[in-house]
Amino acid sequence: MRVVKSAATMQRLGRWWRRRGVRVGLVPTMGYLHEGHLSLVRRARRAVGRRGVVVVSLYVNPTQFAPHEDLARYPRDPAGDRRACRESGADVLFMPGDAEMYARNPEGAASTFVVEEALSTSMEGASRPTHFRGVTTVVAKLCNLVLPDVAVFGAKDFQQAAVVRRMVRDLKFPIRILVAPTVREPDGLAMSSRNRYLSPAERPQARVLWQCLRWADRRLRSARQPLPAAELRSGVVALVSAQPAARLDYVAFFDPETLEPLDPVPRGARMALAIVVGSTRLIDNAPVG
Repeated sequence: MRVVKSAATMQRLGRWWRRRGVRVGLVPTMGYLHEGHLSLVRRARRAVGRRGVVVVSLYVNPTQFAPHEDLARYPRDPAGDRRACRESGADVLFMPGDAEMYARNPEGAASTFVVEEALSTSMEGASRPTHFRGVTTVVAKLCNLVLPDVAVFGAKDFQQAAVVRRMVRDLKFPIRILVAPTVREPDGLAMSSRNRYLSPAERPQARVLWQCLRWADRRLRSARQPLPAAELRSGVVALVSAQPAARLDYVAFFDPETLEPLDPVPRGARMALAIVVGSTRLIDNAPVG
């Protein structure tokens, strides 16, 4: 496995592969890799085949963090990430620094950003107003450097994948976006690098995200007709309130294609929620009903 830290070197490699017709798969990550990330690497391998190249990018992108968020303490383990990428069959690990991704211009900091305006204002976009501007900007940069044929994202960040897919479509990037299923712990908690922030007392309470998703799924399956969103929200609030360390940030019921909110909520809608457990903010989503 090759480790690349230079943006210029990464772009030269991308051009070299493209000239020779080598299919390239990109897996963008912020590191501290777990089985959820490695499932994306394996999905990328299936997409490009044995003769293709799988590139995993490892970059904690500062522009998708607000000033009060956890950029400084975001978990990092570059040695472990290298080992995990090598063992999972990645061909290239791209590990740029801030100076490579956001090189300063003579007149000051970089000032060009990529903004998607249709899908990025609700849910995570409402709670974290600058988040998706950072996501789309860094993904656009990665796509211009790696020049992939496919890029793989996880369904845990469902809105992020939808925003990136829309950006790729609107800006005519010749890239196919694949979304791989969420990988969960045995108790249902979605795997996340932020799970390590949870204390031993908080960890069992974090299961409430999965409990809320399953409760709404059962409620809709047993209903004879679509249910009011307020009724489902009340049930979620009750479940979260039963956990002393947890508080609800948002819960949303929406069309999985357009992300438009649904009320009443039919079977086949998608539900997303964000919950803060202690000081750790976690997200999850799933189809319901």
